[in-house]
Amino acid sequence: MEYAVLNNGVKMPMAGIGTFLLTPDEAEASCVSALQDGYRLIDTANAYVNEKAVGRAMKKSGLQREEIFLETKLWPSFYEQPDAMDKTLARLDTPYIDLLLIHQPAGNYVAGYRQMEKAYKEGKVRAIGLSNFKKEQIKEILSICEVRPTVLQTELHPYHQEPELKAFLKENGIVPQAWYPLGHGDKALLQEPLFAQLGKKYGKSAPQIILRWHIQSGNIVIPGSKNPNHIKSNFDLFDFALTDDEMAQVTALNKNVRYYTSTPEMLKKYAEMVPPVDEQK
Repeated sequence: MEYAVLNNGVKMPMAGIGTFLLTPDEAEASCVSALQDGYRLIDTANAYVNEKAVGRAMKKSGLQREEIFLETKLWPSFYEQPDAMDKTLARLDTPYIDLLLIHQPAGNYVAGYRQMEKAYKEGKVRAIGLSNFKKEQIKEILSICEVRPTVLQTELHPYHQEPELKAFLKENGIVPQAWYPLGHGDKALLQEPLFAQLGKKYGKSAPQIILRWHIQSGNIVIPGSKNPNHIKSNFDLFDFALTDDEMAQVTALNKNVRYYTSTPEMLKKYAEMVPPVDEQK
C-alpha cells in the first residue's frame, strides 16, 4: 500500500473501495471482499444509503477498527441538523470516522462545515474535507475555516485531469481524491491503445494502468465494483510503476471531458432532497 499524508498528519491509503450506487447487500459483500483482498480504505456517504452495510462489513472482516480508514460524506439536508454527526456514527456503528466530507456545495454548506469542525474537535472525526467543490467555493471555505480541509473528492480521470485545480490544491495542502477514476467505465477511455500497450508491457489490464497513473499523479482512488474479481484486480497496483515518459503519455490524453456536471438547479434539488437513511437495512 502507498499512503498520502494529509495536512494534519493523518495517513490515508491511496487506493480504496467505493460504494456509490451499491445496494446495502452489494455494499456489504463488496466491502467484505475488498478488506479480505487487503484494502483498508472504504468510501461511503449518507446519500448512498448503505452506511449500515459498510459498518457490518467492517465488523465481519475481523480487522481492528484502527486498521480501516473509513470515509463518509454529509448530505446537504443534514448540514443544519445538530444530531447528523451522531446519527452517522450510529449507522456506521463506529466511535469515529477517519475522513468526513461535505458531499455537495449545496444548501448551507458553511453550517455543514462548522458541524464537521465541531466533530473534529470532539474527536469524532480524524480529518475533514470537501466533495464536488470548485476552486472559488474552496477559497470560501479556506477563508472562514478553523480546521483546514484535507481532501477534495472530485471527478478525475485521464480524460478530465484538472491540472489548474490540482495546482491550487497542492498550494493549499489539499489532497485530490478521484471519483469515476475509470471514467465511469467509458469504453472509449478503457480502450485507448496506450493502455493496451502499457498493459502488455507490465502484464496489467487497462483499468490497472489507469489506476496506477492516478496514484503516481497523487490522486487517491476509490473505484467501485460488486464483482469480486474486479475488486481484487483494482487493488493489484503496487508491484509496478509507470516511467516518467509513460506518465506524460497518459497526461497527454486529457480532453477536459466530464461524465457528471452539476447545475444550480441540481444543487437546489440536492439541498431539498432527504435520503432515506433511517430506512436503510
